[in-house]
Amino acid sequence: MFGYGCVGQGLHDVLLNSRGFRTDIKKICVKDRTKPRRIRSDHFTFDKNVILDDPEINLVVELISDPEEAYSIVKQSLMSGKNVVSANKKMLALHLPEMIELQQKYNTSLLYEASCCGCIPIIRNLEEYYDNEMLLSVKGIFNGSTNYILTKMYNENSDYATVLQEAQALGYLEVDPSLDVDGLDARDKLAIITLHAFGLFLNPEEIFAYGISSISTFDLQYAREKGLKIKLVPTVRKIDESTIASYVIPQFIKQEHFLYNVENEYNGVIAEAAFSNKQFFYGRGAGGHPTGSAVLSDISANSYEYRYEYKKLFQQIETNYTRNIPIEIYFRYHQKEDLDLIPFTDIRESYKSHDHNFVVGTLNLEDLYRLRPLLAERDVFLARTPDNGIAAEK
Repeated sequence: MFGYGCVGQGLHDVLLNSRGFRTDIKKICVKDRTKPRRIRSDHFTFDKNVILDDPEINLVVELISDPEEAYSIVKQSLMSGKNVVSANKKMLALHLPEMIELQQKYNTSLLYEASCCGCIPIIRNLEEYYDNEMLLSVKGIFNGSTNYILTKMYNENSDYATVLQEAQALGYLEVDPSLDVDGLDARDKLAIITLHAFGLFLNPEEIFAYGISSISTFDLQYAREKGLKIKLVPTVRKIDESTIASYVIPQFIKQEHFLYNVENEYNGVIAEAAFSNKQFFYGRGAGGHPTGSAVLSDISANSYEYRYEYKKLFQQIETNYTRNIPIEIYFRYHQKEDLDLIPFTDIRESYKSHDHNFVVGTLNLEDLYRLRPLLAERDVFLARTPDNGIAAEK
């Protein structure tokens, strides 16, 4: 095993308490030689080749935060004939095409359920349950850290900086918190899910991602007044028979929506298909034990030679990707120059005050994508309006 942080220790606890499945961790590779460990030192090594060159080790579990080092470990393991379980969503989102080729070439298996949505088995369901079902969309709350922050801010009227510190203290955030709060973690997960749902590789950079780091108490008060909540909602959906669109944007959620009561560090995923309609998956999305349970599920699946078949990829049904779609947003700003940035094609609601201004209007997603660098520099916040309009339905 590589890594013994939050998820690595969580996996160890799950393994020790598993009644139906037994396996042995032969060696754990870690980076920090001075960090105190809760198990005997002879379990650890600081040389990755001790694991990679050991012919007796038939499964490598990669649980480190560095995506480039994870890529090197996973690639070398697969080429050495070792199966791999990984939780590194950024590495996978960037390198999945190559990883699929390596699995085929070396007859090995790479499983990564824990990379997406904590303990929710969404990848396995997309691979098996929806293998021949015509999916229309997959969306939800993929990041438990941002959901925890939004929940605390909404329920306790707390400010963003205070709740961010709480989430860090609980270990819910990545080593670099911007990966969570800027929507990049959710974006990487969406790229992985898109492959299994629609069979299309997306470079994560091609997906518009906007997070919650600029949210204010004003935005949350606006939501309360409308009977709504704000959630960070990654979405991939069909536009026509062969085209999909995707984005990661905060969204106002109505009370009757599946995601309205998904709170704290929990995740929720909605899969909508032509015949099975909507199905909802719910579970913890952050923390060592929930993610460790997903890793254990992959370890167990590996023991009976399970592997992903990537059926949607080889069916080649959805082959086009577009950002040329209209999208309605709430846009909160302070300076007129900020509003002038946004090429709205239609404005449905407008509000101005001494402290805050906002508009609700429609523009093209491609324009938002183009404006990403400028949006990040300004004191503005945007969120998608509810699926059926901004007014809450009682």
